[in-house]
Amino acid sequence: MTRTALLLVCCLLLPAGLWPQAAAASAGFDTATAASVWGAALTYIAPRALEPLTMPQMTVWGLNGLTALDPDLNAALQDGQLRLYGPDQLLIAVPAPADGDGAGWGKAAAEVAEAAYAASPALQQAGTQGVISSFFDELFNHFDPYSRYEPPIQAAQDQLMIMGLAGTGLTLGRDGGHVVIASTAADSPAEQAGLNPGTQVLSVDGLAVYPSGIPRFNAAMNGIEGTSVSVTVADNAAPNGSSTISLTRALIPPQTVFASQLGNSLVLKISLFNKGTSDQFSALLAAAMGQTPPPAAVILDLRGNRGGVLRQAVLVADSLLPAGTIAQAAGRDKAADQVFSAEGSDLAGGAKIAVLVDGQTASAAEILAAALADDHRAVVIGSETLGKGLVQTMTSLPDGGELFVTWSRVLAPDGWPLQSLGVMPQICTSLGPTALQNQFLALSAGKNLMAPALAQARALRAPAPISAILAIRDQCPAAIGTDQDVAAAQFVLGNPAAYEAALMP
Repeated sequence: MTRTALLLVCCLLLPAGLWPQAAAASAGFDTATAASVWGAALTYIAPRALEPLTMPQMTVWGLNGLTALDPDLNAALQDGQLRLYGPDQLLIAVPAPADGDGAGWGKAAAEVAEAAYAASPALQQAGTQGVISSFFDELFNHFDPYSRYEPPIQAAQDQLMIMGLAGTGLTLGRDGGHVVIASTAADSPAEQAGLNPGTQVLSVDGLAVYPSGIPRFNAAMNGIEGTSVSVTVADNAAPNGSSTISLTRALIPPQTVFASQLGNSLVLKISLFNKGTSDQFSALLAAAMGQTPPPAAVILDLRGNRGGVLRQAVLVADSLLPAGTIAQAAGRDKAADQVFSAEGSDLAGGAKIAVLVDGQTASAAEILAAALADDHRAVVIGSETLGKGLVQTMTSLPDGGELFVTWSRVLAPDGWPLQSLGVMPQICTSLGPTALQNQFLALSAGKNLMAPALAQARALRAPAPISAILAIRDQCPAAIGTDQDVAAAQFVLGNPAAYEAALMP
């Protein structure tokens, strides 16, 4: 799907009245929308943010967004009033609501913004949506890097990435002069209908298929949720040698897990964690382990994976751990406190696992890597990861936008914090080829040269000074993944003594 088409779908998903407003300045500032959005946000943030914050303070921070758009404007809380100053004059003074009145503070902030909008061409050019967004930009400048507001169109785009477009889950490919089923997405209408890769496809919606038309027919698989597409496939058991199956389109998360073979090892690359990741992972792993012979080992590639849906990373870990803690989360709001434990079975059947990480591995991907390392299920290979160990809670706002607020910190099973520290690999590839070869020699002799750095990282407890964190991270600097990661995985998976030495004690 092209970017233009994606934007069109996003716009169609928006409720009435949520079109971009920057070009509609002549309509005036939408005070009611700003009041409802800011009021809902303040009400949601106050009890959940990691650090206790008052609504008056957050409102003033947010109104600094007016100054960001127009330096001649300045908002302040003085003498029980929210005041807006322009050049050498007071533009408006609004009585301050009660401290815990989120709706009241949202309304007061909107009244101040309305006066600012009337006096400022810069705000008029930004439009109502620009002013709303600037409020959140300035507010979250006082938070962590991950709390944020996403405007309606961006929120709709992100939902499409997480939930997926409506489709059949069927992908066509070419086999010589024939069109065949190349793949079916896990738990998709195509898979549920029993369609299998390799089956010859004869027509789609009554139109005969041909190899050069594959892109067109693949595009035809997407459409409005609940609508249908018919696929006719070759079927020797049918009277006329073919069968027609009607597939009802459903929301299908984009494919995020990709399988390949490297020697006698199964490679599973996870690009991000969306709502379909764990199902895709389990299906590919189970299919590979059901082969004769099954893979001798699994390489789990998390390089470049920036995270995503935490629950999905937990489910992937659960499919590889027969027991043990996966992660712990703790926040100021008791609802944020969670302990994730493995309750499933090891779908890999105890096969050795190597996990590849790099400096772009973050969030949910770090949680998965840390769980497999702490629970002695895998050897982590690569460099220090990003170090995002904060969890956000999300709510939808009245304008169709979404609010993400950090409300808990994540601890690995052994109690060390992921935030800032990241995951220290058991085999470090970012120190150069010579250092890596020295590690290979030591591991073969039953010794891990990374053991001191690993011990320091696992002993760290939050809160920790940044100097201590950096001293640990510098022992395996964050870097972009390279072929050395794969070479290290092949070495350790093929050397039982080295594998055992690499696992944390």
